[in-house]
Amino acid sequence: MKTAREKKQRAFSRGIRAERLAALVLMLKGFRIVERRYKTRFGEIDLIARRGRLVLIVEVKARHSVEAAMEAVSRTNLQRIEAAADHWLTRQPDYDKLFLRFDLVAVLPRRFPVHIPAAVSFRN
Repeated sequence: MKTAREKKQRAFSRGIRAERLAALVLMLKGFRIVERRYKTRFGEIDLIARRGRLVLIVEVKARHSVEAAMEAVSRTNLQRIEAAADHWLTRQPDYDKLFLRFDLVAVLPRRFPVHIPAAVSFRN
């Protein structure tokens, strides 16, 4: 039986691998990864990617299905991601010219990761 520490380390490693795969998918689509695991006191963003003036704030979820990945993003998660995105954005010299989009990359077992553009909506 695995200890809690071993389970936590395994989950961390799985998350790092998922983020690497997600970054690869985005780079193949022409995006440049500008931040990985961007941490602030407000929250964390898995990936920040940029192509021209379009900036993607990307949440990466390793799950067994796209639906499970989408369901894994909680309201609290979204609030923390939004606060961290605001923090990052205000530190960009060209922030007033940037277009921000919140995407999801679902990393699925034995399949190519699925990039879901504009998967996350903060303000209705």
